[in-house]
Formats: sequence, structure tokens, C-alpha cells
Amino acid sequence: MEKLNAAITIESKPLIQSVPVMAERTDIAANPSDQVRVVGPDDCVKAAECLAEAFMNDDVAKYFIFTESGSPKTWNPETLWLHRKICEYLVSAHYMKGLVTIAGPNYDSVALWMPPGTDIDDWLTMFKSGMWRLRYQLSAEGCKRFFTEFLPLLSKTKAAALGADDNNSWYLVYLGTKPGSERKGYARALIEMVTQQADAEGLKCYLESSHKKNLDFYKRRGFEELALSKIYLTRDKSKSIELDIMVRNPQAKEVESPTAHSGDLEKRDAANGVHPNAVANPTTAT
Repeated sequence: MEKLNAAITIESKPLIQSVPVMAERTDIAANPSDQVRVVGPDDCVKAAECLAEAFMNDDVAKYFIFTESGSPKTWNPETLWLHRKICEYLVSAHYMKGLVTIAGPNYDSVALWMPPGTDIDDWLTMFKSGMWRLRYQLSAEGCKRFFTEFLPLLSKTKAAALGADDNNSWYLVYLGTKPGSERKGYARALIEMVTQQADAEGLKCYLESSHKKNLDFYKRRGFEELALSKIYLTRDKSKSIELDIMVRNPQAKEVESPTAHSGDLEKRDAANGVHPNAVANPTTAT
């Protein structure tokens, strides 16, 4: 994958320092390189590559790129390049304003979080991350889907779902695991790094999922579906895309037995994009 455009400024992380420091996990794998870690500036490209691989078959990821009616939704060099650029912009934006964590020795799994009181919708972040370029890199219809439909829908839904807690909660925008790296406990470890802190702070966590098969995975992590738990992307007249809304309330103890092995618990969890912030996809992938 190409490096981030030279015009994109990656700052030296003053904003990440505002995020409370989390203890390094030591129970994920015997090899220290397999532990969860917060990305640095040199990790962003590799983290974006992981995200792109994880969301290759995600309907939300394709929704912004394959906009021609009746055209096959199959990847070619041009559409694959655009998919990777979107992932680069997303990782860059969350690196600057949020929290990006990775797990595994080869950037096997990545999570994009927005901490309480933060978002990536401001123009400065859009500019510095390169996301503004999507206004001419996407088709006219793709721009409408991404900037006019998708992003506003996500913001409005999150505000309605969380109410007074909207600005005082953790938002799992994306969670992705490379094909071939699933069932190793990486996705679980990435989630628990933040949910344990959220529990200590008494804060809720929020996500959107574009894959039904991921719902059980999230439920085992303490997330619950809401009564009004679905939203739809509807500009593609051939197929509406459904997203499930889930919220996790702060908990006093682990949802699962501490003796359970994370690899066993994730055997039926796939590694496709689970989206999220659809900003790419508030989708997430296990």
C-alpha cells in the first residue's frame, strides 16, 4: 500500500495524550510482540492495510465505491486503491483525534475508537487526515452516500441512542481482523483494553455492526442491542444495508468467566468488517 500522502500532517500526538493511560496487557500472548499496543506515527500505514483487508467483503465499505447501477461489485486496481485510501484517511483521523490500537505480531487486528467528548467531523481533522480528498476521489453518488447520508445518520443515531451520555462514552468505530488471524483472541483483547477502562470510569461503550454474525461476539463482551436497534443505508435501490446498534453499560465484573480461553470463545467469530463509524464504516470486524 502507498504511504500516506506527503501533504497529510501527522502530528506528534498531543491529543492522544489526553486519553487516560491504559495499562499494557500481558495476558494476550506469550510473545510481547503479540500484545495490544497504541499505534505510533510509524504504525498508521500498516494499521490501514489491516483495516482494508478486514473490510474487503463488507457491504458498507463497498457502498461508497460501487455506485453504478447494475455494475458488478468486484474489486479492480482502481477500486481497491480507493478502498485503501479510505482506510488510510480513517486511521489517520482517529490517530489524530481518537485512539487506534493494534494487536498481533503482524498488525493482525486493529481497532479505531473515539474517546469521550471527541469526534472526527471537524474540518481541520478532515483536512489533516486527507479525508476531504474523498469529495473528488469518490463519484458524485459516492460523495452523497458518504458525506450526506452515512456520516449524518451515524451521528444522529448515536445521539438518539445514548442521549445525555452521547459525549461521555467510548465509541468503537471500527474493529477489523485480517483473514487468517481470527480465532487468536486479538479482537477480544482490543475491545477489553477499552471496556475495562470504561468500566472503571463508569462509562458506556457504543458501536454499529454491519454483520449479523458478529452480534453474538459483541454480546459476549457485554454489548446489548437496543429496542430501536437498526438503521439503514438506502441510496442503493437494489439493496438496503442494515446496521445494528449496540450499547454496553459499565459493568462491575467480567461478562465471561476468567477461565475461558479467548481463542475458544472466538472460534465462530469471523474476521470480516464489522463496521462502525461507518465513516468508513462504523463497522467492526472480529
